[in-house]
Amino acid sequence: MKRTLHPFLSVFPLLAFTFLSSCQSSQQDSSQTKEAGLETITILQTADIHGQLLPHQEMFFENGEFVFKELGGVANIQTIFKQVKAENPGGTVIVDGGDLIQGSAVAALSEGAVFGPVIKAMDYDFLIPGNWEVIFGSQKMRDVLASYGKPVVCANIYDEANSDMLYPPYIVKELKGVKLGFISYNDPEVPVRQNPAFSKGLIFKQLEDNVEPLIKELKEEQGVDILFLVTHLGISKQLYLADQPQIRGVDFILGNDTHERIRKPLQGKYAQVVEPGAFASFVGRLDLDVKDGKIVGQRYELIDVDPAVYPADPEVQKIVDEQMAPYRQKMERVLGYTSTPLYRYLVVENPMDNMITDAVRWKTGVDIAISNGFRFSTPIVPDETGKAPITYSDVWNMLPVNENVKIGKATGKQIQDWMEQELHNVFAEKPLERFGGWVIRFSGMEMNFNANAPKGQRVQSITVGGKPIDPNRLYTMGACLRRGEPDHMLCRMPHAVETQVLDYTIHDVIEEYLKEKGTVAPKTDGRAKALDLPAPVLTQLPNIDYKFR
Repeated sequence: MKRTLHPFLSVFPLLAFTFLSSCQSSQQDSSQTKEAGLETITILQTADIHGQLLPHQEMFFENGEFVFKELGGVANIQTIFKQVKAENPGGTVIVDGGDLIQGSAVAALSEGAVFGPVIKAMDYDFLIPGNWEVIFGSQKMRDVLASYGKPVVCANIYDEANSDMLYPPYIVKELKGVKLGFISYNDPEVPVRQNPAFSKGLIFKQLEDNVEPLIKELKEEQGVDILFLVTHLGISKQLYLADQPQIRGVDFILGNDTHERIRKPLQGKYAQVVEPGAFASFVGRLDLDVKDGKIVGQRYELIDVDPAVYPADPEVQKIVDEQMAPYRQKMERVLGYTSTPLYRYLVVENPMDNMITDAVRWKTGVDIAISNGFRFSTPIVPDETGKAPITYSDVWNMLPVNENVKIGKATGKQIQDWMEQELHNVFAEKPLERFGGWVIRFSGMEMNFNANAPKGQRVQSITVGGKPIDPNRLYTMGACLRRGEPDHMLCRMPHAVETQVLDYTIHDVIEEYLKEKGTVAPKTDGRAKALDLPAPVLTQLPNIDYKFR
């Protein structure tokens, strides 16, 4: 396996948190499984695949270095599924935690249609919708999820037309005499996090509306032995949920959304929390030893989907190739090159987003270009030639919503107040006040802040064009249209003036920029700095013993 190394400043030091002491090697103790009445149940979990059907580069942090390795591929995941089911026949449940049909060129060009035949051929027992499943509209979401031919579970999405729940709120599976229950929730903030037009026709309710009655129903009426919440809420809210008495009776929260690579379950007061990375690069494996309906032992492993270890399943790979074939020529068109790695895993600033916002400012001539903070998009890594092509497919990975560019004006005070709110969304002390997980991206502006300061006091300085921001001056700004939002909104910033939607898209801008530049070399250059956190900031999770690696 080839690796490319790039140094960085330091690994984010995290404070101590108690991990579950019984987590051990994933290898099962054969003598233990022979004990009378003892059964082993295996849960396999994927999440946040974001349209990535094939192996690709992944980024890790090892010994103070950025390390890139080839991982992933849904056909390779199917090989893992088959191997594990063979190890534990009749005792395995396989779930996907959402954000499957968005995030790649083939996803966008087919509006999710390629995934039906692929998922139908895989060994999933059920799936849940994520916050991005609405990207092609609510009806398209329903059609694509129906095409899986597998159960879809979610307890808080309702049809606005008739107020009916869109999917069953839970699923019950009985394996080896052990009754398992899985209740699922999507993010209630979908209509705000995503372009508002995407989820038109759907209502997203809070967990508090029904989580306690559903837990009671499954535990008391259906006699479930082991209970799981499968949630697409983000790691901060999932850890918060694990400490709340209303989920008493839940054993595990199978979390999704923030792409965290939890390699040991995080122990809350009432439940343990896991999250299995993203991009089809990882599979979470939880083995539970159960006797008389009680968990008496457990092991957890986050499996790296290494194609050298887990070759592609031929049947699924054939379907993937067939589904991708109509789009390959368009996807493989080279638009330019990069001589530095392009990635988007860091919380505060990333080379990929610096390139995108630099391109918007270059094209529009605005004072400040802004872009949403995302964590999807697989890395683009130069090879031994010192360069890597940036393809049409890569642009879809970077920017899965190809909206028109939108410009407007805002005062320095508006900008600073908005940045305070955006920083609070990321670093709020209270998990329920966090929103998304990554700092807004920008070009033409520099900002220093204290992540741990009180709300409204985090920004320490902002400069625009090298000069301190003037609270009374109107600055020109450029962003992407978020379809369905009011005209005065600019990338979630309210009350911009003189807004105008331009006649070209963000993809047009990137393609023109790369054609002009030929080869780019984006890097992190300190345009956003957390003064009280060692750089780079690798995770939104403060004060626990967890490292994104």
